[in-house]
Amino acid sequence: MQVIIKENKTLTRVIGVVSVLIPLVVALLFYAQRTGNSIGNANVGMLPHINAVLNSSTFIALLVGFFAVKNQRIELHRVAMGVAFTLSSLFLVSYVIYHSQGHQTAFGGEGFIRYVYFFTLLTHILLSIVVVPFVLFALYFALSGQIAKHKKIVKWTFPIWSYVAFSGVMVYLMISPYYQ
Repeated sequence: MQVIIKENKTLTRVIGVVSVLIPLVVALLFYAQRTGNSIGNANVGMLPHINAVLNSSTFIALLVGFFAVKNQRIELHRVAMGVAFTLSSLFLVSYVIYHSQGHQTAFGGEGFIRYVYFFTLLTHILLSIVVVPFVLFALYFALSGQIAKHKKIVKWTFPIWSYVAFSGVMVYLMISPYYQ
């Protein structure tokens, strides 16, 4: 196995800082005044739809990576996980842009579906915060050749990350009729 990066204490500290900063920045977006529905001449109204595609694609990449490693197809696993990480990163950038520029959308469903929506949304949000350090450390352990640590952390990372990607799509499908 080729080690891409060396074990590095500074890098582990950076992962810790980034794991705290990402949720803080996203949380601040919900309290910041939004500037409209565009950046320059670009309309951001389409970003929730793109985000759903990114989350769906992330979920599929995670499944491909899971089944690849279970079948000892390590190179396919690496590619699939790299794709999942890239798609999740693109999602995060798109999400930040939309929530700093776009209009806030209220869920309009009533009755039982309202409880389902808010339960799904709450668990999605909480686990999306939790998964950041898991994903970053899983990637770090894999790239630094610490495979035993990688295997240990991905037992938690995979199900949480998969749920976050899947529930993001479910939240989108439930709220999409209410987008303006």
